[in-house]
Amino acid sequence: MQTADSERTPKRPRCDGSPRTQPNTPSAAVQGSPGPELPSNHKSWSPQQVCDFLKHHGFSDPGLLDRIREKEITGSSLPCLDESHLDNLGISSSWERQKLLNSIQQLNPTHVGSGKVINDPVHGHIERHPLLIRIIDTPQFQRLRYIKQFGGTYYVFPGASHNRFEHSLGVGHLAGCLVHALHERQPELQISERDMLCVQIAGLCHDLGHGPFSHMFDGRFIPRARQGLKWKHEQGSVDMFEHLVNSNGLRAVMEQYGHIPEEDICFIKELITGPPESSTKNSLPCKGRPIEKSFFYEIVANKENGIDVDKWGYFARDCHHLGIQNNFDHKCYIKFARVCNGDDDMLHICTRDKEVGNLYDMFHTFNRLYRRAYQHKVGNIIDTMITDAFLKADPYIEILCAEGKKYHVSTAIDDMEAYSKVTDNIFLEILYSTDPKLDAARGLLKNIERRCLYKFVGQTRADVNAKIKKEDYTSLPEQVAKAKHDGMFLAELKTEDLIVEVSQLLPERFEEQLIRVYCKKLDKESFSAAQQHFVKWCSDNNFSKPQDGDGVAPLITQLKKDWKFQNSAQSPAPQKQLFKDV
Repeated sequence: MQTADSERTPKRPRCDGSPRTQPNTPSAAVQGSPGPELPSNHKSWSPQQVCDFLKHHGFSDPGLLDRIREKEITGSSLPCLDESHLDNLGISSSWERQKLLNSIQQLNPTHVGSGKVINDPVHGHIERHPLLIRIIDTPQFQRLRYIKQFGGTYYVFPGASHNRFEHSLGVGHLAGCLVHALHERQPELQISERDMLCVQIAGLCHDLGHGPFSHMFDGRFIPRARQGLKWKHEQGSVDMFEHLVNSNGLRAVMEQYGHIPEEDICFIKELITGPPESSTKNSLPCKGRPIEKSFFYEIVANKENGIDVDKWGYFARDCHHLGIQNNFDHKCYIKFARVCNGDDDMLHICTRDKEVGNLYDMFHTFNRLYRRAYQHKVGNIIDTMITDAFLKADPYIEILCAEGKKYHVSTAIDDMEAYSKVTDNIFLEILYSTDPKLDAARGLLKNIERRCLYKFVGQTRADVNAKIKKEDYTSLPEQVAKAKHDGMFLAELKTEDLIVEVSQLLPERFEEQLIRVYCKKLDKESFSAAQQHFVKWCSDNNFSKPQDGDGVAPLITQLKKDWKFQNSAQSPAPQKQLFKDV
């Protein structure tokens, strides 16, 4: 006897092999339909039509609908609703909130698309939001492919070939990791999707303003090419980000993803530069977000304590390319990170007390990178030689922009269209040029390739209580040139033959200054004279005895009583390593 089911005509399988029964999900037509008798363009909806849309999606609470009408929420403002707005509307249930946000997202077809997955050698496979991909795929961001992270130091460490492009991708990823972790662990912070995307954009775009050879450009070239102008790459990043958004029509794209461009672009710029130093207790002079979200400003550029994702990014990547071990674990820090109320009545990102060892490792990693790579004496010499070459070539290199405007390398920072064309390629443009006006600059760059570099004369340290002021830095070469021991016949040295650099490893109030002197003349007589001048200058200013000072200038060191019992390294055992590795 057959069952009723066996008596039915068997269903013929589909030719394409797909199941006959559709999955239990709304059809595309239903998902894309805003509701009965509503205009397809949600931006034209009135508050009443917004209420009809919500009713269609299961929100029938009369109180909620009355508040929608009372606050005059129109269709154009729907995509901009975040957690704080939902609070004001009286939606307290997290399930109801997510349901409403999902319904709103269906209004924008761009949300259906997915981002991309990028395989990063340091952070692994990282997923990028579609809006981040739109930013990455612009000429202004792609420009970072042609700017070396390490500048001239690449000529010292062959493995340090990475660029600002991959560093920026990594910082955007780390910014997303930290802000998402805070969002999941502390829902009371009311971190919205819009907030999180802004933080990721800031991390991604924080280095857009770097020029050729990174810090060489804003740290060496611009101060000498345009004296008196206080310009840093952070300002360039803000200007370039504005140019990127405007020239690629991204304001409309940001709106499609629920952003308010006027507010969020301002917020992203503030995240890149960090809050102004005028911040006082219970006061945040920023416009992008209210004081309740002050902790956002400690993620990308933390002026409070220097612990931010930018440092985590270059620690990990620089160590990877230099072959130096990175002992800091940013993943562990993120796991224990919490937002707490500080003594200044503002919210700050804090971590567990047991994470103090991990933080020690972070600053120790920075110290090692600084000593062994960032302040490598040969790397500094090459950066200085590239700077000198750029200065000699600057009057003769023209960058043509719209309406026939012309800029030089030093003035390109005044126009982002011009600046977007300025990368490390300037080096090759000078090197391969046949223009006789560029002969002097070309000669310097050829010397770099032949390894005919400026000579390192020596280094010393200023006492903590007798530091050299920044305004006096420019007069130091002249001081060294004039410091000559009576009765000694030496080759003549001019101020322009010498370079004096002052740097410090730790915060200003703790660390002695490290002073290095270089000589541009390569002949033995001039180099020997520079050593004598340098030792005499150190003696006159009560600086520490230069290494090998007894060998190069014994007559001078014997006259300095304070130096008699100093060893050649001029420091106790723990500090001896500080200068040996450089």
